Amino acid sequence: MTRVAIVGAHGKVAQQLMRVLYDDGDDFVGIVRNEEHAEDVYRLGGLGAVVDVESASTEQLAAAFDGCDAVVFSAGAGAGSSIERKRTVDYGGSVKSIEAAKLAGIRRFVQVSAWGADDPVAEDAEPVWRAYIEAKRDADAALRDSGLDWTVLRPGGLTFDDGTGRITLAERTPRGSIPRADVAALIAACLREPASIGRTWEAISGDTPIEEAVRSA
Repeated sequence: MTRVAIVGAHGKVAQQLMRVLYDDGDDFVGIVRNEEHAEDVYRLGGLGAVVDVESASTEQLAAAFDGCDAVVFSAGAGAGSSIERKRTVDYGGSVKSIEAAKLAGIRRFVQVSAWGADDPVAEDAEPVWRAYIEAKRDADAALRDSGLDWTVLRPGGLTFDDGTGRITLAERTPRGSIPRADVAALIAACLREPASIGRTWEAISGDTPIEEAVRSA
């Protein structure tokens, strides 16, 4: 049995991940901003920890990670948020989670990023979009330099469609979409597969079963 700390547990991908972990018999600690959000974690069978990654200290976050075997960072400032919050949540929250994992003695770290995060951003790109992509890019770079056993996942456009259990997984994929349920199943598969350590993958819907895609990518 694995215990996973999920940063951003109120998010839609994280909610799907908690269902997958519960069905697999794994434990999870959902890191959320307020007690109301923690209720969603309890409802899905996990432990809730109310810690705001923007304002909490690294030590407070590490305490919430205590006893866990892995960290999944799936937090984001969300649609409609400011340029500043893209930096403090999508980047700053990731960096703080990385340092907290080290402090808690946790080596395994899976980060949910964004498709094409390393691509140049167009000069005329909308400023908030630019801030989002740059925050994800810099957070991924920080994780790769962390010395942890990391995996970076960069899903395409997220949908609410039912999961198919089949994806295309590679360092680069064509632009495409993927159900949130399949992203959650992919995270869980990476946690189980040591060969995913040290890999940055883009993911969209495809024809390969998820477990097979992780083993062979």
